[in-house]
Amino acid sequence: MTLVQIYQTLLKEYGSQGWWPINNDYKKRNSLTNEEKFEIIIGAILTQNTSWKQVEKALNELRKNNCLSIKAILKTKKKTLAAYIKSSGYNNQKAERLKIVAAFLLKHPLDELQAMETEKARKLLLSVKGIGPETADSIILYAFSKPSFVIDAYTRRIISRIGLCQKDVTYEELQEIITQNISVDVSLYNEYHALLVEHAKRYCQTKPICEKCILRTLCEKNI
Repeated sequence: MTLVQIYQTLLKEYGSQGWWPINNDYKKRNSLTNEEKFEIIIGAILTQNTSWKQVEKALNELRKNNCLSIKAILKTKKKTLAAYIKSSGYNNQKAERLKIVAAFLLKHPLDELQAMETEKARKLLLSVKGIGPETADSIILYAFSKPSFVIDAYTRRIISRIGLCQKDVTYEELQEIITQNISVDVSLYNEYHALLVEHAKRYCQTKPICEKCILRTLCEKNI
């Protein structure tokens, strides 16, 4: 089974995932406002080392306290900001990172980043403290709708168990394996990553639940 067939199998089983959710809404959007792009960027920072459920709680607190904007984050005391995002974990560190990102976006507005060539925008994002490859690619793909496939622990786990890469594959190596074998398409990248996350949560967990897994015939010998 190819990577395209795996995608088709997952899509048929789980349906469209509607990522990235904005204001707790998973509907598909044809375009995004700058406010929505900013929320995605903040969510991408908050989701580091935690579940999306906890991120939604943090985003809701920021929204409730009128603190989901560049200016609001910059003028809010770090201690107060950390309290708003407590549910996301590592909240003091993340509060600092939110302020760094907000300052970065004052210097490089969303419209400027949106107009940039993908690799240039990615390189610029990676220069920001607290933004690594996964976060940068999430921002590029979901906020700016540019083709940059997101690699996370779920993706690495599934693809390595199937046998298409080694367990210790690097971020760049796995990204190349995937992007060389599927079409360069924002919608496809978006949906594929979300489907891999869903499948990992349901079945391909740290201790896999193989009995009902729709990909089990591919990976049993590779676990």
